[in-house]
Amino acid sequence: MKRKVLVFRELPADQLARLTAVHEVTVANPRLPEQAAAFRAALPEAEGMIGSSYAINAALLASAPRLKVISSISVGVDNYDLPALAARGIMLCHTPGVLTETTADTIFSLIMASSRRLVELANLVREGRWQRNIGEDLFGWDVHGKTLGILGFGRIGQALARRAALGFGMPVLYHNLRAVDLATELPELLGKAEHTPFDELLQRADIIAVVLPLSSETRGLIGAREFGLMKPGAIFVNGARGAIVQEPALLQALDSGHLRAAGLDVFATEPLPLDSRLRNHPKVTALPHIGSATIETRHAMAVLATTNLLQALAGQRPAAVYANP
Repeated sequence: MKRKVLVFRELPADQLARLTAVHEVTVANPRLPEQAAAFRAALPEAEGMIGSSYAINAALLASAPRLKVISSISVGVDNYDLPALAARGIMLCHTPGVLTETTADTIFSLIMASSRRLVELANLVREGRWQRNIGEDLFGWDVHGKTLGILGFGRIGQALARRAALGFGMPVLYHNLRAVDLATELPELLGKAEHTPFDELLQRADIIAVVLPLSSETRGLIGAREFGLMKPGAIFVNGARGAIVQEPALLQALDSGHLRAAGLDVFATEPLPLDSRLRNHPKVTALPHIGSATIETRHAMAVLATTNLLQALAGQRPAAVYANP
């Protein structure tokens, strides 16, 4: 039986073809002014939706009375009103696993770039300011052997720990809701990673990386108190969600010299406003939320999201369900 599907973020052609082969599909990206009206017009009949990076709230859901499933092309689900979905009995699917290694690559790249001042020094060359051998004022700092603190130890946190401990000889401290049984789950990290209380991790780590999901518990988690606990000269990296960090407190920690540098792939407001001081702060390496942004990984995410939607609409158990009220 053909269902009405609303695609609210563009899909690769091969995945769109999978949907159109069996369902009646409307493609309308509400972020684009020329497609916003088509998006709103499709909501009342939509039984399934697929897309990402757009807030699906209770008001929007009220316009979609026939909706049964949303397939998000993402791991994080902070754009979705989970209580409203539960109240309506709407299934939410997501795409864990397929972006783990790519996102861990990005976060470790931020660690490297922040520590070695790669963007700053590349700009020195690009702008014609490299007139002589650099002096100590432009030296970076070693990564190998430094202690890495990881806040969050799910798939991405564990992949990041492998890169740090096995590739760069970095002792790893991690904070998580539960301690991982390394002997059975991650034997390669046995003796190399240590479950650590939150405050102790902040105090001991040379580099702190955030890979936590955004939730009511983690929103604004890292503020002035937490930055104050970090070592003088620590480096802070956020590859999770911008709203986990209180950005004014981060700026204060950088301006005061307490933090050596920050590497950020995510921000409280995205795209980053032009008037944000984080955009051109000399101690900040800023990326445009590219954690999973490779050709291979984004396609794999679209494949999984499409599979999730097709399975749900066929009455099957999807490959990756986040919430099934």
